[in-house]
Amino acid sequence: MNTITAAITGVFGWAPEDVITNEELAQMVDTNDEWITSRTGIKERRVLKNPQLSTSDMAVKAIEGLLKQTNTKAEDIEVIIVATITPDMVFPSCAALTATKIGAKNAFAFDLNSACSGFIFGLETAAQFITSGKYKKVILVGADKMTSLSDYTNRNTCILFGDAAAAVLLEPNAEGNGVIDAVLHVDSNNWEHLCLRAGGAMKPATHETVDAHEHFIHQEGQPVFKIAVNGMAGAARDILSRNNITGDDIAFLIPHQANKRIIDSTGHFLGLTPEKICVNIEKYGNTTAATIPLCMYEFSHKFKKGDNIILAAFGAGYSWGAMYLKWAY
Repeated sequence: MNTITAAITGVFGWAPEDVITNEELAQMVDTNDEWITSRTGIKERRVLKNPQLSTSDMAVKAIEGLLKQTNTKAEDIEVIIVATITPDMVFPSCAALTATKIGAKNAFAFDLNSACSGFIFGLETAAQFITSGKYKKVILVGADKMTSLSDYTNRNTCILFGDAAAAVLLEPNAEGNGVIDAVLHVDSNNWEHLCLRAGGAMKPATHETVDAHEHFIHQEGQPVFKIAVNGMAGAARDILSRNNITGDDIAFLIPHQANKRIIDSTGHFLGLTPEKICVNIEKYGNTTAATIPLCMYEFSHKFKKGDNIILAAFGAGYSWGAMYLKWAY
């Protein structure tokens, strides 16, 4: 009997047209292009400037492109998962708003919050719906409007983030392609190094929290950098070991696009040559849950059916992990 796997059968990415360059940021905070580029690899990032648009609108753009690409009808979608930390509002969910906007009247939908690890956590979740045998078409979207959480008076964080969305369609596969394995972790010790300090039930919004800029991203670079490298590289090594493959067997690594130095370190630990590492951080910055699928979309023309691909991510939580999949088309 053939084993059914959950395969990605389409991917589509979308980012706003408006751009914030390093030179423009240098007019806002004490920074410059060389300082940003040497530390992060980022040259520019996209921003959703229209105040009437939000995360669900970007998710809709990504899904609309995906449906057209795969010749799929919205009413045929059964599940929609939106991986995001910037939902339009606390409730209803970003996924519910997205499903309604695209006309997915037969789908149930929910948000998944795992920060920068959101896409691979969501992909493991979505795969279970397919392999259960109950669902045939599941959409996973990574979407974040990170500029809404960026403090443009803080040069250490505002340089990092941008807005984007990207979506994948998962369907059953009997050829052995698709999601093969995942190693996922979470550890909330030292969470205070990477967090949004206020706005939740622990610390509701007040005049004091707003004045203290506690509704913007807080990140302490050095401790986050060290554990991100160890986490992404360690999870990726574990996934290779568990599946008896080496760096030579890997066609591509698609890492979370947080920092070029973290990406390079992860590739180095796996023994991968630069041409095997998918990188687009220079154009988009860190779009959180959207980075991996957006990178997947931009490099998908290079993938061949059966290619071994590794995804790796690290995010707030701390959350981190790696996934092994075989490209299905």
